[in-house]
Amino acid sequence: MQDGAILKMRGICKYFPGVKALEEVDFTLRAGEIHALMGENGAGKSTLIKVLTGVYGKDAGEIHLIGHDGPINIKSPQDAQNAGISTVYQEITLCPNLTVAENMYIGRTKGAITNWKKINADSQKLLDSLGIPAKSTQQLASCSIAVQQMIAIARAVDMECKVLILDEPTSSLDEQEVAKLFRLMLDLKQRGVGIIFVTHFLDQVYEVSDRITVLRDGKLVGEFIIEDLPRVKLVSKMLGKDLDDLSDIKSESDTAAVDESSVPVLEAEQLASMAGIKPFDFRIYKGEVNGFTGLLGSGRSECVRAIFGADKTTGGTVKMNGKEVKINKPIDAMKQGIGYLPEDRKRDGIVGDLSVRENIILALQVMKGFFKPFTRAQAEAFADEYIKLLDIKTASSDTPIKSLSGGNQQKVILARWLLTNPNYLILDEPTRGIDIGTKIDIQKLVLKLAAQGKSITFISSETDEMLRTCSRLVVMRDRKVVGELKGEDLTQSKIMTTIAGGDNQ
Repeated sequence: MQDGAILKMRGICKYFPGVKALEEVDFTLRAGEIHALMGENGAGKSTLIKVLTGVYGKDAGEIHLIGHDGPINIKSPQDAQNAGISTVYQEITLCPNLTVAENMYIGRTKGAITNWKKINADSQKLLDSLGIPAKSTQQLASCSIAVQQMIAIARAVDMECKVLILDEPTSSLDEQEVAKLFRLMLDLKQRGVGIIFVTHFLDQVYEVSDRITVLRDGKLVGEFIIEDLPRVKLVSKMLGKDLDDLSDIKSESDTAAVDESSVPVLEAEQLASMAGIKPFDFRIYKGEVNGFTGLLGSGRSECVRAIFGADKTTGGTVKMNGKEVKINKPIDAMKQGIGYLPEDRKRDGIVGDLSVRENIILALQVMKGFFKPFTRAQAEAFADEYIKLLDIKTASSDTPIKSLSGGNQQKVILARWLLTNPNYLILDEPTRGIDIGTKIDIQKLVLKLAAQGKSITFISSETDEMLRTCSRLVVMRDRKVVGELKGEDLTQSKIMTTIAGGDNQ
């Protein structure tokens, strides 16, 4: 193929009942290129990848791959693998109970006798050549998530992949692990592998990518060289509208006024938990948006889980509006008017096989009791109200929630808690893994709820997002509180020096 291309997808169409998931989409990948595939949730990124890897059949269009004279027909993931197209997903698809070498060669050994000595040696040689810190004979489960992903990439490389698809590979990694993964990606780029990089982290896109293809509403917006597309323009193209670098959100945040002389809505004193959280003090006032910040593993999520009763506490007291209360389990917190959107929506949030409607009413039904079910009309009224309020993209309230995009799943969980009308709402990573537009919607909704008098604790791995939404931040390090920032001290540099500095509280 011309122009150094190793993959060309032309005029790709994919239709589902009532939905045009992809409409005349083109995509080109070149040898030795890291190509970011960008777009909001529901833009068509996942569908395009599933067409390329044979999970979905295309309804129209052609796929051309280097080494083949004409268009190729990929009918299954095995076809894609045989053609040299490999995918490494966010959720590791290897076998944790097997060794590293066994995972690298599973399904590839032939004959009745397997020479494990040679396989272990070959695996170690490949791991060393790619700079992957693992032993071929160690159990995969003993490796970090980042190393497991690198091993999955090594398996793909050993199978002589021409096209490597990395689907949200960094969402569960800390900064050091991301740096190691990027070094491996750049090494593979030098070896001539074409890499399709799917991520929601803009910083990472601009750190390692050569080109960007943007999709919106199932259509191609364009392909761009990274230097020709500043971040603000990228966001604008993803959203289909101009965006003034989110400054409108910051101005709304500046207008929030909190009366710290009043009795806190919730106040915790010397609260500690079985999750290793050292005793900490915490308070939140009516109409306030505050947050916990710190590096990955610092204890942000564990603090709010202790407040909500999701983790067993080992000491301390909690007061609601000045009155001491006992919160031993989540239902106790819910009865006190506390809502909690968890960090892991797939594990702790959604019930995949239930409908959007059933997921929305779930928390309120728990509080009411399952022996007093809502009528169908009541449930539909609740669901319709919040689908409209939060602009949840779904065919109907009967749609299984697992078929929605990640951002819309997040909105459903948010609707679930808003329906209980909580006085205090805890949002742990509410915007992780979702598109820029939905992030903005959720940030604006948080500030709107605060203006209506609700108290909100907001946790995000993105410091900029915390600074836009919170008026006060509790800083964590090593599962203990090391500082509290507000006013002029609410800056990125101050957060970092507090994390790195002493234990002054």
